[in-house]
Amino acid sequence: MALNSDGSLNRDKHGFDAPVPVDHLARTNIPDDHPAGPAIGERLPDFALPDAEGNIVKFHKDRAGAKSAVAFFRSAVW
Repeated sequence: MALNSDGSLNRDKHGFDAPVPVDHLARTNIPDDHPAGPAIGERLPDFALPDAEGNIVKFHKDRAGAKSAVAFFRSAVW
């Protein structure tokens, strides 16, 4: 939860909390139909990220065809 110094919350109409006011330009120009990410069941492009030990994991190659779930979340800290 992102709280202001007075303890108030900056929650927008999408339920997103951020350390900037709701009427801040960065938060007011998001159209309602703006995509939030891939659709359920949509194949993701290949990507590589480090795991918890720093080893690079290639999403499609290292899964070897196994099914997976990927959760994306956006942070109020950027």
